[in-house]
Amino acid sequence: MRKLDPFLTALIGAVVLATFLPCHGLATTVLEYVTDACIMVMFFMQGLKLERRAILDNMRNWQLQGLVLACTFALFPALGLCLHALAPGLMENSLWLGVLFLCCLPSTVQSSIALTSLANGNVAASICAATLSNIAGIFITPVLVSLVLHTHGVWSAHAIIGITVQLLLPFVAGQLLQPFLYKWAHRNKKIISVTDRSSIILVVYTAFSHAVVEGIWLQLSARNIATLIAVDTGLLLAVLTLTLMTGKIFGFSSKDEVSLILCGSKKSLASGVPMANVLFPASTAGFVILPLILYHQIQLFLCTLIARHYHNKHLADV
Repeated sequence: MRKLDPFLTALIGAVVLATFLPCHGLATTVLEYVTDACIMVMFFMQGLKLERRAILDNMRNWQLQGLVLACTFALFPALGLCLHALAPGLMENSLWLGVLFLCCLPSTVQSSIALTSLANGNVAASICAATLSNIAGIFITPVLVSLVLHTHGVWSAHAIIGITVQLLLPFVAGQLLQPFLYKWAHRNKKIISVTDRSSIILVVYTAFSHAVVEGIWLQLSARNIATLIAVDTGLLLAVLTLTLMTGKIFGFSSKDEVSLILCGSKKSLASGVPMANVLFPASTAGFVILPLILYHQIQLFLCTLIARHYHNKHLADV
């Protein structure tokens, strides 16, 4: 059985710490400014790391790239809306809000590429798909969230300014400075990774502190959490099944099939937590990111099993 990785353990620790020692008063104000700065640094680093050449070199496989984007930004929201329409009373409204927000997020980068490599799949195509998804997500996700959650007023002047200042401008700055700083970023990628993850943990702690003050654990029972885990798992299994069937229908090679399945079924915690912090009020953000935190571990566990299956399959075919 796959063990919890240190990052997920730290995320759980941030939730536990916020539960028993939430920030109050002046500390809350200071942390909000710090988390805003951390988000800007994260997206600046994403701009430095995401290679445009990786996209251009692999866009020729337009069917695969298009299907990954369709799964990420069309299939997921459609499934989320259908689930909500079929069983709106299954969970608290705040949890449904988080699930629908999750459905609008881009794919992951690091884990998609790492698992594709483990599966002996088309790593170059996965680099392209994951990179393109994250770049597109900066523009598409806020609009998609507004369309899917139109009754919750997330698309406001404040949200537009927040997305522009905290996400878009730092990312563009990173892209512009990439020719000068890419080698530095590549040499220090481990330090950057630790910094990114530390920033996410801080944002999670701050968001959950607000949620605890708003009574998140009084509103959510063990049954709510169990139901949320079941919904997250069901959503992931549905997408995994549909991407597998789509790959077969389009006649993809086994290596391309891996890229479609692993990139098309992922959702980015690294992008989702900062975006939730920008798009939603502080009192809501903690509720919104809970489904994403749970989905993150579920996707790592199931997709690792899938990657190992394809690894063994490709070895047997040699």
